[in-house]
Amino acid sequence: MTDQTKWGIHEVQTRNKAIKYRRDLVAKAMKTVIMLDETGITDLMIQIEAEYERKYGNNKADRNIL
Repeated sequence: MTDQTKWGIHEVQTRNKAIKYRRDLVAKAMKTVIMLDETGITDLMIQIEAEYERKYGNNKADRNIL
């Protein structure tokens, strides 16, 4: 058993919970993807690529404040 008062235990547990939550979200999404047909999956891929580009791409237009 690990000493719960040891420094860093809370951070490790929090990181592990975040990883588990992310994996659970992906598993839940995959259950829904399995039910889609080809056009639904294609539409979903386009939306995912657009969201990824918006968040992590080098599109400078999204970062400008008018």
